[in-house]
Amino acid sequence: MLHSSPRSSPRRHRRAQDSTSRHPLANHAVDVFQESELAGESEDGEWGMVDRMRLWRHDALMQHLYETASFWGDKILSWTNDPNDAFWLAQTYFMTHQYSRAERLLTRPFPAVVPSQPGATNEDAHPMRGVSAMGNVSFDTKGKSKEVVLQAGSTPRLPMGPADLVKLPEELQTRVSRLVDMSVACRYLAAQCQVRQGNWSDALEMLGEANPFRHSDRSGAAVPNVDGGIKVEASMCHLRGILMLKLNRGEQAKLCFMEALTLDVKCYDAFSQLIGGEMMTPDEEWEFVQGLAYKHQTPDDADFIQLMYTSRLRKYKHAEEHALTRHRLVEDYRLSDNPDVLYSFADALYTQRRWADCYVITTRILELVTFHDATLPLHIACMYHLSHLRSKLFVLAHELVDKEPENPISWYAVGVWYLSADKWSQARQYFSKTSLMDPRFAPAWIAFAHTFAMEGEHDHAVTAYSTCARMFLGSHLPLLFIGMEQITLSNHQLADEALHAAHAACDSDPLLINELGVMAFTHGEYEKAAQLFERSLELAQVTQSSERSWMATYLNLGTCFRKLKDYEKAKQNYQRVLEIEPQHRQGLGFLGMVYHFQDEVDKAIVKYHEALSVDPINNHIIELLNLALESNIACGSWERVYPGGEEAFRAMMASLKNKFAKKGVEARQGDGNRSEEAMSVG
Repeated sequence: MLHSSPRSSPRRHRRAQDSTSRHPLANHAVDVFQESELAGESEDGEWGMVDRMRLWRHDALMQHLYETASFWGDKILSWTNDPNDAFWLAQTYFMTHQYSRAERLLTRPFPAVVPSQPGATNEDAHPMRGVSAMGNVSFDTKGKSKEVVLQAGSTPRLPMGPADLVKLPEELQTRVSRLVDMSVACRYLAAQCQVRQGNWSDALEMLGEANPFRHSDRSGAAVPNVDGGIKVEASMCHLRGILMLKLNRGEQAKLCFMEALTLDVKCYDAFSQLIGGEMMTPDEEWEFVQGLAYKHQTPDDADFIQLMYTSRLRKYKHAEEHALTRHRLVEDYRLSDNPDVLYSFADALYTQRRWADCYVITTRILELVTFHDATLPLHIACMYHLSHLRSKLFVLAHELVDKEPENPISWYAVGVWYLSADKWSQARQYFSKTSLMDPRFAPAWIAFAHTFAMEGEHDHAVTAYSTCARMFLGSHLPLLFIGMEQITLSNHQLADEALHAAHAACDSDPLLINELGVMAFTHGEYEKAAQLFERSLELAQVTQSSERSWMATYLNLGTCFRKLKDYEKAKQNYQRVLEIEPQHRQGLGFLGMVYHFQDEVDKAIVKYHEALSVDPINNHIIELLNLALESNIACGSWERVYPGGEEAFRAMMASLKNKFAKKGVEARQGDGNRSEEAMSVG
């Protein structure tokens, strides 16, 4: 059962009503044009037909009966021709996705009523000259509440022409104005309608290329909103940023979102676009969010808002600050089971590549709320990395498609499952569909490029990663993957540029440090490469990824030490590789080379044979084996050629000579005719 409507307005700056007989929400739209009094109340305090219908309209909106609200709202507007009623009817149309109808209502001419303040004029009250929440024009919008059907009111009605277009007589042209010119709220709503219709250039023209209130005395980060709500100015800056994104003007969009959040820290949509859209580097977003004017705008709630925003920042740096933030949200604000706070824990674990721990928390979040947009990509990624969860990923993808077919994350889950099954082309189709549904969904773009890289289409992969890097300026991952692909293509200069740009954005990713080590090795800087590989393995110690993921780093580190002729350390790293995978052909071959360099040719031959048992046609190992055998026979010492050395070999030969000599004498004595055929040794 619905609760009864409140008896007082939630707006603190509104004067309380004198009469208790009138329902306070019968004229709930008074905020739009900042009326100073409820002028529509009749002298005896009774409600009229318009008042009752306004209450019906309000209750219909609150109970999501939008057709009912638009039906009665249309009749109210026909009687009153009131800009407030027109605004709320346009809101109703917007909620029912009738965007063109709402836009036309907001941009058609309405009578410009003389302001209630003495000496004020319509020109003085232009909405773009102030920064109040809903405009700064005061209207007498109610009229008489009784017998309103019979009275046309003192305002002349505007005649309608063909196709419902307004024809303005010359005597009325100076006495009318559009709603978008009367109120900032109406202008904002009209721009929203144009955005929904895809008219981005028109919407940007409606809002303006820049914030028109920027240099006003009543605008700025230190100026709180009059009623404690969210500034319409900040909402307009956010919408302007959305339009900049639609028009592929990413840097300007970033500035618009930053301005929106600076003007009003409560505008979470702008924060979500900046942080969720990875438009800033980790250092930039930390500095920006920590420097917002929380105390000036919301003195009572400043700490809580700052903590919530800090918890959503990326976790590559400031680990202690993030841990303290999560602790305060749990202990001080009792949000231990809040999905957004739990997401902060999961994000920190995912950044450390602790897939199993992250999966436990994301599972808990999805038990609390069926669908959490920020959590699901982490949940899906953990299921991809933990191979024993692939079957659950298959089930989850089907459930998401059945329940939320219009959400791009559902199709992203399908693509990730195909990716886990090595079906690159099918995965690419679903990632492409996801990016078409939401062009700002970064995981789909990255995964789309991965499908090309895994198929060996490195040029296409570089193109896809480059598109991703251009769209998500604050993320280091696209640049990292570009560098990896350029290394594969032997474009070392381009690889250096991409990897160093990624390192400037994030210097704590072990995979990135490994790739920098590869480039240092390529340039012959073996000591630097060894330091980078050791740093990469140090960062990887806290991860829960498979040890097989870091075999290449151990192999690279061992090769660096081999180049530096530090054979013992090289041997240790190669043996570490063989502990993880005993049949690793490169590990066996490189360990054989170390033994060969240490003149332990027999051990080298054994390792070469083991490597060839895994990879029989490896020409490099075959050549090394031949060299070892030749060295063992031709250039090796007597100890390697014959057990006991040279003396034992000569003693063995002498004993053979004596043995066969005795047999020759016996043969001559037994058969003189064959004495010439006797064997002679020596």
